[in-house]
Amino acid sequence: MLNSSAEVHVILGGVMNCLLRSMWYNAELCKTNEKLCKSLHQRVERSNRERSLSFPARNSPKQFSKEIMDEPVSAHYITLKISFFTGIEDPENHLTAFNAQMILSGGTDGFQYKIFMGTFTCTSLQWFSGILDGQIISFSQFSTMFREQFSANKVKCPRTYDLIGVR
Repeated sequence: MLNSSAEVHVILGGVMNCLLRSMWYNAELCKTNEKLCKSLHQRVERSNRERSLSFPARNSPKQFSKEIMDEPVSAHYITLKISFFTGIEDPENHLTAFNAQMILSGGTDGFQYKIFMGTFTCTSLQWFSGILDGQIISFSQFSTMFREQFSANKVKCPRTYDLIGVR
């Protein structure tokens, strides 16, 4: 319990002092935060400018040969009903589903490249972006490269010795 109004006054004075110091520190932190944000923004802008100078944006995939890129899209093309390939799925299952959809929608070998590339996302898109310019010259070669890259994800059939511990 407080004994006198003087004690209350001293305590309130101490609380006010703490509050004022806290407000001053908060204002200083806000100023520092603004400076840091401004500096970070400038660094990001400078980095983006440097990156755009050293890595020009690609207008179209350069991994395909000129003949493939010149291949027209079929007028009878039907949108594929196939899920994206992220890089963790079975590549054989994805290729099988893709080939089945291509039979339905039609299209030439060159057309298949463009559509197949459009099913990539995440890791598979990063892999595709790393392929050298002009390296892909046939869909057979492209699908083989795809299979080899993601072969670790292929579903393995169970063998007899895999089932020994199953009860």
